[in-house]
Amino acid sequence: MSRRRDNVKQWLTAKLQQLDSPFVRNVGWLGGSGALIRVSRLLATIILARFLTQHDYGSAALVLTSNEFVRVFTRNGVVVRLIQTEAENLSHLSQSAYWLNWAMFIGLFFIQCVVSFPIAWFYRDTQIILPICVMGLNLLMIPQGLVQAALLQREGRFKVIALTEMTQISTDNILSAILAIAGLGMWAIVLPKILVAPIWVYIITKNHPWRPQGKFTTEHWGDLVGFGQSVLGVELLNTLRANLDYLIIGRFLSLDALGIYYFAFNAGLGISLGIITSVKSALLPHLCDVRDNLQQFKSRYLQSLKTIGLIIIPLVLLQASLAPFYVPIVFGHKWIAATPILILICLSAIPRPFADSASQLLLAISQPKLDLIWNLIFTVIFAIALLIGVHWQGVGVATAVFLTHLICLPFFTVWASRYVFKDA
Repeated sequence: MSRRRDNVKQWLTAKLQQLDSPFVRNVGWLGGSGALIRVSRLLATIILARFLTQHDYGSAALVLTSNEFVRVFTRNGVVVRLIQTEAENLSHLSQSAYWLNWAMFIGLFFIQCVVSFPIAWFYRDTQIILPICVMGLNLLMIPQGLVQAALLQREGRFKVIALTEMTQISTDNILSAILAIAGLGMWAIVLPKILVAPIWVYIITKNHPWRPQGKFTTEHWGDLVGFGQSVLGVELLNTLRANLDYLIIGRFLSLDALGIYYFAFNAGLGISLGIITSVKSALLPHLCDVRDNLQQFKSRYLQSLKTIGLIIIPLVLLQASLAPFYVPIVFGHKWIAATPILILICLSAIPRPFADSASQLLLAISQPKLDLIWNLIFTVIFAIALLIGVHWQGVGVATAVFLTHLICLPFFTVWASRYVFKDA
């Protein structure tokens, strides 16, 4: 018996040592802050579900989706380039990136205000024009700290990033709950996202010493934009897929149906999506550190996949299995209709982080074009599936989301892994 206990102890010690890595610690910081964020979001979601109507949720979904389609151009590969570039180029690229970000973000603000009018016409709701324009104010704050945020990621200082996100988003959730109780309806979701933006800028800039030097410059913009083209293409396709179901339901069904679906998506995928985002943020610098050593590169990547599986799969299965019990108790009986959608969307989270890891693997070896090609193929398949699924209302759309992710993403993960390590 004593020998068996010793063997178990040795096995556990070996496993813990395998998990003790910068990647796990960074995911731990991001995941830990994400857990606290999810607690605050859960409380906010409970209050919003009690005080907002399905129509309020539907209107907010259109506003946030419109904003997300503009904000995707902020994920243009500049941050990835600063993380990936050689040390001798970092100073010059950082200076150029700062001014490039300002030029792009100011332009995007005006674009968001202009597109609010055709969006309102398309969805036959002029009340969303003002909130879409107001959401654009965020774009005028982000450039002040974006280079510092990239450098923090490059240096592996995810503790700062995690604490910043926790403070910002938790404050957002608390304000949403307060404004919902105050009866602001859709604005309870929109306004806090503007009010908390300065928090992110202040904490990020305070925790990194980098500051722009000299005058405005366009030097190295070609390098930054050239590298970022494929990265931006992937982000555009990711954003399209992330919001395409909202757009289709809002257009072909109703705002009430969109409200139910939007609630189910956030309640079902909220926790898992936070962890998935954390994994994606931490993995690229973790892989770039050892990309010159193929065996170590492969070992680090495969170990990361194992860690992801240990975290994501049990969490998703537990949440999906408990959904029929906690939805009516926690959120109220008016959201029972959202339960099947919630379960299907929740289960679709299982293959997502593995495919995201494969994408980061391709970025680490400077092959963003391959990632772009895959995302283009997957987006076409996904769109076709959604257009078929919408004939069966929200549940049909959720089923299409689940099946396309379950079938397509594992295929891509295996293909990308074999492509990169074919000579290992």
